[in-house]
Amino acid sequence: MSDQQAQHTPRSLIVTFYGAYGRGAAGTGPGGVPGPVPVAALIRLLGVLGVDPPSVRSAVSRLKRRGLLVAERTAAGAAAYGLSDAARQLLEDGDRRIFGRPAARLSDGWVLAVFSVPEDERHKRHLLRSRLSRLGFGTAAPGVWIAPAHLYEETRHTLERLELGGYVDLFTGTHAGFAPTAQAVARWWDLDAIAARHRAFLADHEPVLARWARRRSVPPEAAYRDHLLALDAWRRLPYADPGLPSPLLPEDWPGGRAAEVFGRLDAKLRAAGARYAREATAGPHRTQGTV
Repeated sequence: MSDQQAQHTPRSLIVTFYGAYGRGAAGTGPGGVPGPVPVAALIRLLGVLGVDPPSVRSAVSRLKRRGLLVAERTAAGAAAYGLSDAARQLLEDGDRRIFGRPAARLSDGWVLAVFSVPEDERHKRHLLRSRLSRLGFGTAAPGVWIAPAHLYEETRHTLERLELGGYVDLFTGTHAGFAPTAQAVARWWDLDAIAARHRAFLADHEPVLARWARRRSVPPEAAYRDHLLALDAWRRLPYADPGLPSPLLPEDWPGGRAAEVFGRLDAKLRAAGARYAREATAGPHRTQGTV
């Protein structure tokens, strides 16, 4: 099993499913599932990916406790789950990062996050560090984190949502020396590790794209499976890779090719995958209990 495949946990796959298909008309692609998703349908849809029913139920319970999923009922009375408002905001922020991030330019500058947390609240210091890291920030110095300026709005949304804004000052500006910016960037981020993640994605999904390129038809179940797995693997990469300007990256940087492979898979498979998700959630569902 590759590193990319190992990341396909039940909880991650459920979040990816809702992001791709579970937002109804608010989704990023055509024909999302209308309304909350029945538990029985979630079990069926994750079963296609090899996840057993107890694992689905356990993952749904954890997502409910985290406030991302909320218990609802379908019109027929079946147990179902929809997205909380906080989850919708997270997914909308993710859309901009995963599907529509513009190429950064050197002239765009940087955003700095400088934070100070009292010792009696040091758990928030850990939360700040982990959240900034997950947003793609690099470390310029202890307590000083840096990212391309295009991440400013998302960073502000995230810190406000987590009620961490009172511990952080945000600045925007340019790098004025003393080391060349490309050398500084190589200190602020582990570019080798990020490149390795791009290459792992390519190793798993470039052959999938090649297989689909040879096919004339797009069977919905196969499209759903390959699309969801590709999206589940890809959606982490635009967070690990903050989208640095290309002049600051090594010449053989694999990020552009990885983005192209994902984009082509998404364009090829999304509509058919959404059709399969709609069909799997249609009709009666006998699972009446909640998880």
